[in-house]
Formats: sequence, structure tokens, C-alpha cells
Amino acid sequence: MFGGKGGLGKTTFSAAVGSYLAQQGYKVLVFSVDPQASLSDIFKQDIFGKGQVQITDNLWAQEIDADQRVKAYQEEIRQKIRDMYGFSELPEEVEQYIQAASAEPAMEESAIFDAVVDIVVSGDYDYYIYDLVPLGHALYYLSMATVYDAWIAKITHLREQMREYDQVAAHLRKDQTLDEDAILTELLYIRERIQTSSRILTDQQKTAFFFVLVPERMIIADTLKAAELFSRFKVPLSGYVVNRVLPEDLKDQDIPEYLHHRLTMQEQYLSEIQQTFGDQVLAYVPELERDVTGLSMISRISDYLCG
Repeated sequence: MFGGKGGLGKTTFSAAVGSYLAQQGYKVLVFSVDPQASLSDIFKQDIFGKGQVQITDNLWAQEIDADQRVKAYQEEIRQKIRDMYGFSELPEEVEQYIQAASAEPAMEESAIFDAVVDIVVSGDYDYYIYDLVPLGHALYYLSMATVYDAWIAKITHLREQMREYDQVAAHLRKDQTLDEDAILTELLYIRERIQTSSRILTDQQKTAFFFVLVPERMIIADTLKAAELFSRFKVPLSGYVVNRVLPEDLKDQDIPEYLHHRLTMQEQYLSEIQQTFGDQVLAYVPELERDVTGLSMISRISDYLCG
């Protein structure tokens, strides 16, 4: 996973590491839930909402369309209700409830979270590269596993109690045939999926989380705060990558006064980054002469990160 504030290079590094691993022969999926479709831009290919799209040999990319996912989520709920209760058509009041629930602001986040769980637990790839949304939203998504797990545990417990009462009632009626509780089965299934994805995302043997930052005071301060918050969700922090470092040799050239000041300021912040994060800083990536889009530029970034 690559995280950090918006616009610092998370998508760039996600694409670069994905490309590098694919070239080593691993099957890799780079995916994002960010609606701004940055992976489409960097790969120069329209992949938004199109599922898992192959970019090169061994490399796939996916951008989740929240609206599309909500619609799929609705239909999945409808079908499960039909299956559970043997309906050929949903009662109108049930359909109205589904429509009302889908209008809730949390429905989009829930649908996206469910899509991420689908991806993480599928096991179809050797590596999954998660291009996280900016910090605040990323914390929200990561915390959802904890919130959902607690909620599902409570609902499951209540359902199990209801099941016990049903069994007692069936015994008193001398009715030995008690249908399997489809709702309880579904709750247990959801809970297992959430717990599995949560275990993967917090397993230091399986997951690496990298913060992306640039040599600026506010970014350093925000990253330090975010690292403390992420640790509460047991995200295995593996290191920091510093992006957009101006080349040192510019100092020896005839450059504008403005650029001299920027270089001097950068020296100060790079020193602060080294003092603050120490050996956890794994790479320094220079400011390049143009935007990173297309496979050739992605390959250049791969060399700085993994070469």
C-alpha cells in the first residue's frame, strides 16, 4: 500500500512498483478506489470502472467505479433476499427499503469497502498494489474493517440468540424440522470476509505500507501525525519514500535566485526528514523534467525505487 496526502506521488509509485514486480515475472494487480482515475492517466489507458484491465505482461490495473459498485451491491442484496425467502419478485416495501438505504451517504463507502475486500481475499495475484486515497479517507477505509467487524459480531450474536429461541419453540411444538438460518449464515460469511481482509492488511509478512512525502515542512508534520494514526489500526509501516527532490548539481549551475532559495530550503527539510524518520527512509526520487505518464516514464521511476 502507498499512502500520503493527495498529489505527492502515491499513484506514480504504485504503478512503478507494480511494473517492476511484473517484469520480475510476478502476476500483479494495481488498484485504486479514488474516483479521480489517476491510474487511467498514468497508464494512458481508460480503465475506470472496467474491472481488471491488463496493461502489460503480468500487470493488471483496476479503478473501482463507486456508482457501478453500488448498483451491483443493490442487485446482490436483492438476489440474496430472493434466495433466502423464495421470492420470485421482491415485495414493494423491500424494494423501497433497498432504494432508501442506497441513498445513504455511507452506502458508497460500504460498496467500495466491499469491493476492496473482494480484491484482497481473492488470491488471484502474487502481489496487490493498493493506491490508497488521500490520508483522511484512507484512515476511514482502514478503520471500516474494525467498525464492521464489531457491528457484524453484535448482529451475529443477536441472531444466534434468536436461533436458540426458535429451537426452543420448535421443541415445544415437537417440530424437529428447523430450516437453516440463511441470515445467520450470511452474517457469518460477511464477518469471515472482513476478518480475512483485515488479517491480510495488518500482517507484516504479507503487507507493506509506505508513506510518500516531499521535502516540505507541512508535509513532514502531516506525515508524522498520520503515521501515529495509522499505527492504531495496526497497519504494518514499512518505510517512507521522499519524492520530488531537486537535483543537488543544480547548485553548481547558473540558476535563478528563486531556485537557489528552493534548494537551500530543501536541504533543511531533507535533513529534518533524515532526523525524524532515519533509516525508515528507503528512497529519494528526483523531480523529473516532465509528468510521469506512460510505461517508459514509469520504468524510470521503477529504477529509482527498486533499481
